[in-house]
Amino acid sequence: MNAAIQRLARRVWSGEGGVAGSLLSALLMPAEWVWRFAMTLRNRHLDRTPPNVVQGLYVVSVGNLAVGGTGKTPITSWLAKAVAEMGGRPAILHGGYGRDEPMLHQRWTPDVPVFVERDRVEGGRRAVEYGADVAVLDDGFQHRRIARDVDLVVLAAEDPFPGPLLPRGPYREPVASLERADAIVISRRTAGEDAASALADRVRALVPGTPVLACVHLEPTGLRPFASLAGANVRPGSTEAVRPSTLDTVMVLTAVGRPDTVLKNVSRVVGGDVSLRAYADHHEFSRGDVRDARRRAGGQPIVVTEKDAVKLERFADELGTCYVIQQTLTWDWGEQDVCSLLRIPGLCR
Repeated sequence: MNAAIQRLARRVWSGEGGVAGSLLSALLMPAEWVWRFAMTLRNRHLDRTPPNVVQGLYVVSVGNLAVGGTGKTPITSWLAKAVAEMGGRPAILHGGYGRDEPMLHQRWTPDVPVFVERDRVEGGRRAVEYGADVAVLDDGFQHRRIARDVDLVVLAAEDPFPGPLLPRGPYREPVASLERADAIVISRRTAGEDAASALADRVRALVPGTPVLACVHLEPTGLRPFASLAGANVRPGSTEAVRPSTLDTVMVLTAVGRPDTVLKNVSRVVGGDVSLRAYADHHEFSRGDVRDARRRAGGQPIVVTEKDAVKLERFADELGTCYVIQQTLTWDWGEQDVCSLLRIPGLCR
């Protein structure tokens, strides 16, 4: 899916497409029925198929129902770091779609090994061979071949819930799939606490058997000079970001699932005019892309996300003045409840 189609899909999914968006949504209904039927058959098959247990490995899955941008990657990193701080030997298992998220994990938690493997069972076995005793799956809810001890699902307060399935809406699976989760974590970036609480209430009403355990706020805290990130181990929640007071106009260059959210967050930090140059999620930037971005930006600074920055370091000479927007992961509520749910000896204080 290219960036233009992604933006159109997000507008249609959010109900911002007007009459044309409503018509397109109606036309997509048959495709949604096909997707729903395929997912029903898949889940019935997996319900009858025992998952593969990786001996010696405690498995925590962090996943979601909606495509892209719910905050599962920073939550995965937080969990891996918590396990390490409490004396465990964690590893992160990633499915390998795009190199940006594995690189982020390596930057945020440099002492935690990251195993990139489409087959999560094989990734888990490699983790055990390496010496890990806890595996945290990044985006693991739909990867059901590997047995897990804890299944966490992240729902974004910015998404309408409940909502249509792909391609008519952002959801990979129907609401009923949440019944197989152990707990739900609400995340919010641009949404307020009231929106997060309202989502929690809707989930509790629709899926009463699955607890809504916590709410995480991913808040933009400032901008960090791009050059200072080279070789640095910057983790979520870093306090080293600054709020430049002299930036009147900037251009956002990004390849994430929700570029509009990035645009809003940069606008909150900068306070001036912000334009957007967006590529499809996980896009691999070329030198030509960077030169084009610099030409479009002119003398304006460019702002990128941490997810973009790990892929752009090799083009630092072409970027010119560039900043990376930083975010802080904080728990609005439920942090200790998440720790308690994991039931890993020595994890929770």
